[in-house]
Amino acid sequence: MPATVFVPETAPAVKLDRLRRLGAEVHQIGTEYADARDAAQKHAAETGALLSHAYDHPLIAAGAGTVMEEILQARPDLDTVVVAVGGGGLFTGVAVSALERGVEVVAVEPYGCRALNAALEAGAVADVPVDSVAADALGARHVSSAALEWARKDGVRSVLVSDEAIVSARQALWDDRRIAVEHAAATALSALTSGTYRPRPGEKVAVLLCGANTDPADLTHVSWAASDGA
Repeated sequence: MPATVFVPETAPAVKLDRLRRLGAEVHQIGTEYADARDAAQKHAAETGALLSHAYDHPLIAAGAGTVMEEILQARPDLDTVVVAVGGGGLFTGVAVSALERGVEVVAVEPYGCRALNAALEAGAVADVPVDSVAADALGARHVSSAALEWARKDGVRSVLVSDEAIVSARQALWDDRRIAVEHAAATALSALTSGTYRPRPGEKVAVLLCGANTDPADLTHVSWAASDGA
């Protein structure tokens, strides 16, 4: 079935290449996700194509939330899951599943893309500026109403992290574990590595690394440590 995908001009090349290899017709529109979303809505209205929102749809959230089922199968004794938030689709699905089973949720956003945090602060969904190293994936101007609804529930905590912390966490994932992720994925981990979120003693925490649309070339640091001719 043919698919037409709209992404902002800031979308990483590795994501564009992957979409095209899968057979999608890709259009780059504007500098933010909202621009691409508007173009997608216009295209769907003009052609009759089925519109699939990136995050603001219950089935999209439900599909993303199945990852929580997999985590709990592996670690049924889990206390907390840490997840990055952009528009809120992944967060909503994870929160629904986690809270149903008594697992707490830490929602992490960059200071420059704080759509959920700002909505909680304002008491309503509101547009926010988009300016972060992780904006290519987390750069939603506002979250879904469902994300705000679930973020208000007991057991959910919203925290913010700096771009410096995100970059550092992404590099550490590569240096220590050889895991290459995009900045959005590193956003979740940075809440822990920066100390923004400090688990309780004995707390069992899972960090969801969602997003590998990245070029690992900028992660490789060549260094030599030679001795005795080795």
